[in-house]
Amino acid sequence: MHAPLPAAGAATSTAPPATDHPLAIVEPICAVFRRTLRAVGLKYTPERARILDAVVSKTAPFHAEELIAELRTTHSAAPHPKALTPVSRVSKATVYRTIRLLQDAGIVQQIPLGAEQATYILAYGARPSGVLVHTDTGRVSLFDAPEIVAVRDQACRRLGLTPHGHQFIVYAGSASHAPHARAHPLEA
Repeated sequence: MHAPLPAAGAATSTAPPATDHPLAIVEPICAVFRRTLRAVGLKYTPERARILDAVVSKTAPFHAEELIAELRTTHSAAPHPKALTPVSRVSKATVYRTIRLLQDAGIVQQIPLGAEQATYILAYGARPSGVLVHTDTGRVSLFDAPEIVAVRDQACRRLGLTPHGHQFIVYAGSASHAPHARAHPLEA
């Protein structure tokens, strides 16, 4: 029986402290993941290791289906079937379950885009940023937002809390695509 997992996307204390110091010590990402797996009675399998490696290599927001396609492409490019180190196939279910575990570990963060396919970003060790969702195209961009981090930290200090992370998402589209666009009554 596995221990219950925290809610997906819940803040965890495993995330490294946000710092710009070049010599900041950050716990290795695989150690964070292994600890999370141990806490719920699971093992760090070769399939989970491959998924973690694929996620860490992402420099832009990604979908689970992209990850699955990439892992299958890597599998099809595997060495000869009789090689000593064959690449094992990773199932779609394993990818989705592992992404959930990576969220619980604070390694990836899901960007809520509605009922469409979920989009994820690498969060562990990354500088805090904002997310801009282009409502016209569905494209997702990251942007640097140090002032948001300052507001978060100030709000937490006032309440005697320690921030463990945040999520700042802006949904925006061109004015020409907004039906009957008009100013909010309080903005007039």
